[in-house]
Amino acid sequence: MVSGAAVIAVTYGLARYGYGLYLPQFRAAFGLSPGAAGAIAAGGYVGYCGAAVVASRLVGGGRARRALWAAGGSAALGSILVAAAWDGASLATGALIAGSGAGAATPALVAAVAHTIPLPDQPRAQGLVNGGTGAGVVGGGLLVLSVPEAWRWSWAGFAVVSLLVTACADRRTRWRSVPEGPAGRGGTDPDERALAPRLGRPLVAALLAGAGCAGVWTFARDLMTADGGLPPAVTGLLWCLLGAAGLLGGLSGVLVRRVGLRVAWRTTVLAAAAGTVLLGALPGAVVPAAIALACFGSAFVALSGVLLAWGAQRVPAAAAGATAVLFIGLTVGQAVGAVALGVLSEAAGTLTAFLAAGTLLVVSAAAAERRQGR
Repeated sequence: MVSGAAVIAVTYGLARYGYGLYLPQFRAAFGLSPGAAGAIAAGGYVGYCGAAVVASRLVGGGRARRALWAAGGSAALGSILVAAAWDGASLATGALIAGSGAGAATPALVAAVAHTIPLPDQPRAQGLVNGGTGAGVVGGGLLVLSVPEAWRWSWAGFAVVSLLVTACADRRTRWRSVPEGPAGRGGTDPDERALAPRLGRPLVAALLAGAGCAGVWTFARDLMTADGGLPPAVTGLLWCLLGAAGLLGGLSGVLVRRVGLRVAWRTTVLAAAAGTVLLGALPGAVVPAAIALACFGSAFVALSGVLLAWGAQRVPAAAAGATAVLFIGLTVGQAVGAVALGVLSEAAGTLTAFLAAGTLLVVSAAAAERRQGR
């Protein structure tokens, strides 16, 4: 669980969401407009989707270990390219490859937990591993506070850490080489298209939630710096708070058991909506911004954990495949949301863009299950 959470921390919290953390530096170095910044973020999300499809097929063929190394290797390669970027195009290439590492990490670690953790403990373990995102975001925020201008060296460090934690997770997992067919424990359906019809409602919910969450993950720090006028040290601390709150989201498995899927989904996405709107309305006020980011951070990690449970409930014999489909849906939503919100921000202002993001999250709450599944 610890090594798996470390892989999630690096691939998600640093290599993927680190782009939003360092967006003020990237905009200063390469002269990016909000629209261009959103398009680059969308490229990373597209890479995530492609990697998730490939990784879920590797897992389905009994090659989950290769999927894990695809995750760590992609995060490392993309981070090196970001560290060496010389213009906007090279930055976009690096962000795309770095973001794809997270796409491979989730299916690989779903399988790793299924191979290694006893069945009764797997839901809690999946939630705690998924909560590693918050630890990575905290680490990135502390790094910005320590060396705010050394972003190239920071991304080079992300690459080294990616390889180290991947090796550690590999050593700690009891890999099985047999194919993970639809009946296998933690297995995945070899054809994601066959799973999609059985995941209609959660897939729609994931798309809408992803589009709404793109506002904070892509533009939050830049918003607080440029529009709110907060100094970099303060925004770095607030980013750490976002990540620390995300650690609480690792308890999503407990939340689902206590209140059921429907209430858990609605609670988490509405909390994310509240945080998004509050930050958009008061980006220059430290206390409201802190409350907004804490609310959003815990809610985002929790809602992604609820999606894990939701997919497993809908297709219990293909949990890894269902996870891949739903997380691809979440990420497609983030890609579309990053582009659309960037364009909307240029045309109508950031407050309007963040209000639109909050509205999408509220709409996604309506897609919750009609019955109270636990």
